[in-house]
Amino acid sequence: MKKLLVVSVLAVASGFVQAQTVNVICSVQAEWCNMIGTVYAKTTGTKVNISMKGSGESLAQLIAEKDNPKTDIWFGGTGDPHLQAAEQGLTLEYKSPTMPQLQGWAQQQAQQSGFKTVGIYSGPLGFGYNTELLAKKKIAVPKVWNDLLNPALKGEIQVANPASSGTAYTMVATLVQLMGEDKAFDYMKKLHKNISQYTRSGTGPIKAAARGEATVSISFVHDAPGEKINGFPIEAITPSDGTGAEIGSMSIIKGARNLEAAKKFYEWALTPAAQEMAAAAKQFQVPSNKGAKVDKNVPDFKKIKFINYDYAKYGASAERKRLIAKWEKEVNSLPR
Repeated sequence: MKKLLVVSVLAVASGFVQAQTVNVICSVQAEWCNMIGTVYAKTTGTKVNISMKGSGESLAQLIAEKDNPKTDIWFGGTGDPHLQAAEQGLTLEYKSPTMPQLQGWAQQQAQQSGFKTVGIYSGPLGFGYNTELLAKKKIAVPKVWNDLLNPALKGEIQVANPASSGTAYTMVATLVQLMGEDKAFDYMKKLHKNISQYTRSGTGPIKAAARGEATVSISFVHDAPGEKINGFPIEAITPSDGTGAEIGSMSIIKGARNLEAAKKFYEWALTPAAQEMAAAAKQFQVPSNKGAKVDKNVPDFKKIKFINYDYAKYGASAERKRLIAKWEKEVNSLPR
């Protein structure tokens, strides 16, 4: 016994016993990514390597690294790419003991993926707008999707590119379900004239609107309060004719080099305390753990008109590829 004790003390002293490492792709806003990385490292002694990427880019990386994954866990970002990763066998089946504590939509996300992903937050799609610029240009606040076609908004709107951004893909899928595919693409062609830029990441447009680089953004509305708290003249609204919502998700990567560390991080991320960090980082989605406190800045889902978003259909790889290819060909290629 004494020998064993001496050996373990010597091992620790000479650095043979190394701290666990976990490699995380993080698809939420930078403030939140940094906070969870810092807090988790400090409280557990685990070395956390965080790489920040939009959910479309994250999926592309996982596909590219399929035979030699460099990532252990994928935290956040819209649920559709997480469902596609599950379908393509890029993520690992894992049924958390915390599952019964989660909201129904989070559990449904897990069930649809064969427990290869889980919902960690939800947030509605809508419009961000710069109050000062709208007033200056004497443009009414957009309240329905067609309001974004106002000629006065030519070159004044930003939205992300659906090939790299889950936010923008949610927009495409929402419009197709709301209007029917033909009408949705006609709408997006008209909207194209008013778009100044298709950004890489879904959070880019609302940051641009907050800073006066755009007047309106198509964004998840939970991204607005954080910008407002930072002193920017930004508000957000959900279209009264109907909108979709993301189920932000989390997945363990198949072939993860640090599987046990990934599972520990996953369990921690599902706790109320970890989920409440979102609001501390000025991110205001609805947390998936029923025990997590909901911040007053979180949008009230009861006041929003939601479509019956088909996560299984629009989370399928073939449908995503088809719709993005169609958008590239019929919308993005048009002159503005």
